[in-house]
Amino acid sequence: MAQAKILVEGYTNTGDPKVEEKSCATISLVKDGNLNIVVDPGVMKNQSQLIDALAKENLTVDDIDIVCITHSHIDHYRNAGMFPDKTKIVEFWGLWERDIVKDWDEQLTKNIKIIKTPGHSYDGITLLVKTEKGIVAVCGDVFWKENFPENDSYATEPEKLEESRKKVLEMADWVIPGHGGIFKAQK
Repeated sequence: MAQAKILVEGYTNTGDPKVEEKSCATISLVKDGNLNIVVDPGVMKNQSQLIDALAKENLTVDDIDIVCITHSHIDHYRNAGMFPDKTKIVEFWGLWERDIVKDWDEQLTKNIKIIKTPGHSYDGITLLVKTEKGIVAVCGDVFWKENFPENDSYATEPEKLEESRKKVLEMADWVIPGHGGIFKAQK
């Protein structure tokens, strides 16, 4: 079985017109055997926050094999460049190894599946991770956080977002959202 956990819990105050907008993605770690994946390395005031979180898992940036970008909003991917050249990037358009891109296989590993989840943006993907506690969906802004308003004012295609949300909830037992803590999928 694989593991999926939050390294740095994200936040957002989007939707509050009284304050300056601030946002950082939830940064997750997915491990399957010797494969280490960081999902959505975020945009933080200081990258040492992520480095310290990795150290608590006995990892460094050099130990990360793949960085997964759930969609192309900068609050989810800005820190992708802090990982070494050997680190691959998986995103909607493919699996990148330096300047070479190949199509990704939906079944990334025996325990990790990639699905397309458009709606918040056209290029959304979700990792479905088979863990001892069930399937964990690491889904970017398909869900911003638990109990976040259903109306996503940033959604490029609200109808597709609704379809993606249903799909994720049907397939997952747990959800790691784009800007909050893990929550149980309500079937």
